[in-house]
Amino acid sequence: MTSLKDIDLKSISWSDLIDSLLYEAFHFGVKLAICIVIYIVGRKIIQYINYGIGKLMSSKQFDPSVASFLKSLINIILTAALLIMIVNILGINNSSFVALLASVGVALGMALSGTLQNFSGGVMILLFRPYKIGDYIQAQGQEGTVKEIQIFNTVIVTADNRTVFIPNGGLSSNIIVNYNEQKTRRVEWVIGVDYGTDYNKAKEIILGVLKTDKRILIDPKPLIVLKTLNESSVDIQIRVWVNLSDYWDVYYNINEQIYKTFAAQGIEIPFPQLTVHLNKE
Repeated sequence: MTSLKDIDLKSISWSDLIDSLLYEAFHFGVKLAICIVIYIVGRKIIQYINYGIGKLMSSKQFDPSVASFLKSLINIILTAALLIMIVNILGINNSSFVALLASVGVALGMALSGTLQNFSGGVMILLFRPYKIGDYIQAQGQEGTVKEIQIFNTVIVTADNRTVFIPNGGLSSNIIVNYNEQKTRRVEWVIGVDYGTDYNKAKEIILGVLKTDKRILIDPKPLIVLKTLNESSVDIQIRVWVNLSDYWDVYYNINEQIYKTFAAQGIEIPFPQLTVHLNKE
């Protein structure tokens, strides 16, 4: 059967034209089927390669942050190579394809400047390491444990198990609070007591509660001071230092113990009150 490009269109009959169109459609369909198979197989191979690279990096004890970033980058490069292979099989001219990619690249570069910023932000994060996988961070109005550092995003898991994707561009150019950077952390409470309460007694009770908790560090020593003479209460400020992993357990436990001990010792924790005086005429 003769292909469409070998036929003189001036002398062609309708039957020859239809035969030629069917011939071209058949061959294009075969190429398209081959490309689909290659894409499916190629994606499977890329998945195996990514898995193998992950195992290799794990065995070589690569930093998890670097490993996550490199796996994401390699996945994109291999996918791009697979797409170029498919384009070649379909018979698209390489020079035309490259020229088209260049034009599209310029347009995308302008349209996706934020995406490129996110990529460069990911590189900056890996270089300067303000955080790593496993750290608990607060940034861009979100906080949680870092799960992955990808080439465009950092993935965190919040305390209530939500997965949040934060663009790396914003992370690399804004404030980040890393709660895991230091080994210890200060716990702070402000406890209000009634006016007329014996301050020294309240202070001794609080100090006794703190001494019973062995997780509280003795250096720096605990601080108990009278912070504010508030409208409805005398506010006592308490500051102690604990190991990072003990922060929340100590915070909640001391809250409970102070409340129970104050109640047992007859010390009232006040609530806001309003006194109204009525004048009789």
